[in-house]
Amino acid sequence: MRRDAEHILISLEARHAWNILNGVKRVELRRRVINVEPGTTVWFYAKLPVASVIGYARIEQTHHASPQTLWKRFSNVVGISREEFFSYFEGATRGAALVLSDAVRLSRQISLEELRRPEMACHPPQFFARLAPGHPLTNAA
Repeated sequence: MRRDAEHILISLEARHAWNILNGVKRVELRRRVINVEPGTTVWFYAKLPVASVIGYARIEQTHHASPQTLWKRFSNVVGISREEFFSYFEGATRGAALVLSDAVRLSRQISLEELRRPEMACHPPQFFARLAPGHPLTNAA
């Protein structure tokens, strides 16, 4: 992980976070366009019942397109069924696909309680949050 790269934090269902870290899911999907550059480090906050940051990966590419186009291009690496994919994108005309690489599972998860401490001052975002350069979370690797 490059320390000088941009870092973001995203919240996602625990099963999706584990699938990314296990190499089953190599593309993270978002219903809204997300403007991040290749090389950005994305940290994964696994929602309840895990409620912890469990790992990170590097964003290789971002793609913004219709759900139909995203499915055609990434169906074999999104880690979900066609039915679940189109249910997730129902009502959306565009979405984002973050192509991930170099996924790393943290040796020690960072709990929600730790994230909320004053020195971390971090709250899991609804969509995503940019982390300031030198943010304590980026030292967890």
